[in-house]
Parts: sequence; C-alpha cells; structure tokens
Amino acid sequence: MARADLGWHAEATRPVFYDRGLIDALAGLERDRGPMVAEALASDRPYCSRVFLAPPWPEIYAQDSTRRHDFEAAVAEYDHLASLLPALGYEPVELPLVGVAGRADFVLANLTA
Repeated sequence: MARADLGWHAEATRPVFYDRGLIDALAGLERDRGPMVAEALASDRPYCSRVFLAPPWPEIYAQDSTRRHDFEAAVAEYDHLASLLPALGYEPVELPLVGVAGRADFVLANLTA
C-alpha cells in the first residue's frame, strides 16, 4: 500500500505528507523478524531526506480499536524509528509536544529550513 501511495503521488509538485509509510511498515517487520529495512531500501530512498517524527506523548496517548498497542510499545517503536532513520540516510525532525496548530506551524517552518 505504501508503494502504491508513492506511485499515486509521483507527479506531485507540492509536498505530500504520509502518516506512516514504507519505512514504518518495514521497521515493524524488522522488529518482528530481524534486520531487513536497510536491505529493502538499499537503493531506494523514496521520501524526502527530512522526516517528521512524532514522539510518544503520554498526556494524549490513548488505546482504541486502531491503536491497539500500549504506551510502552509506542515508545519502543519511536526509539526504533529514531535510530533507524539516520542509518537509512534520513534526517528525523522531532515534532514539538504542542497542539495541532503549533505542530502544523512547526512543519511548515521546517519544510525549507
């Protein structure tokens, strides 16, 4: 599905944002089955080098039918992505723990920085 999304937006002339994508999917498989992300993306860096990363935020974290894992699992996933992204040549930029408007302003300010 992540590859299809990339194909769908290949001709986009403006920034396209993905909430989850190929790296997230492969990183999840890597946690379950061992190293594979670097191999899968060795010659293919499909995203912009700057990746916005949302840190775990206990004050707003909630489990529901789509977010089935607990907060500790979210922290482990974040830590894994935070170390994996630079290893794949990406620059993770951590989003601030502020409201939606503040995060949007932060992202827009850091698109060209």
